[in-house]
Amino acid sequence: MPRPRIHDPELILDVAERLIADSGPEALTVRRLAQEAGVPNSTIYHAFTNLPALIGRTWLRAATFFLDEQERLVDEAPDPIEAVVAAADTSAVVADARPDAARMMIAVPSKRVLGPQLPDDVAEALHALDKRLVRLLVRLARQLWDRGDGQAVEVITACVVDLPTALLRRELATGPASADSRARLAAAVRAILALEPPKKSRKD
Repeated sequence: MPRPRIHDPELILDVAERLIADSGPEALTVRRLAQEAGVPNSTIYHAFTNLPALIGRTWLRAATFFLDEQERLVDEAPDPIEAVVAAADTSAVVADARPDAARMMIAVPSKRVLGPQLPDDVAEALHALDKRLVRLLVRLARQLWDRGDGQAVEVITACVVDLPTALLRRELATGPASADSRARLAAAVRAILALEPPKKSRKD
């Protein structure tokens, strides 16, 4: 019979998430992670094969949670404008629920976890998440303007990606976003959505 798994991989990922958020993926070592998690080095290698795979899975778990929450918030919104506001506010919602995940995603862009040693299944899952996000952006644009062209999606991207990064990044790097910052973000999103996107180009 196989030996029972004593150490929960999810708990190891929790510790990795915190350490990556604190110091970045380059500073993470198996030895440090093992010490912080209270497990032998061999447990980490057995569960995740190598450090790049562990870092990739840590990022993938956080990004999946983020997008799941974003889609849920959009689904629960009462109208298309508030759906975009809710999508923009996802970073703050995630920071309340899982602060280390939010700090890691703010501090570490996904390109820093991608590399040749990343397992194929993790790389494919990360690319699948990118496609999910694009589908969500197109969906929001269609709900608002019955358009899914590049110009319309760029406006939604400004609201959902660019504005939260600009207005919340500093606060989310150390803790939750303030109610004032979240209100300003919502106001900025509504102001942008008050204008129609540019006309479609011939390429679209």
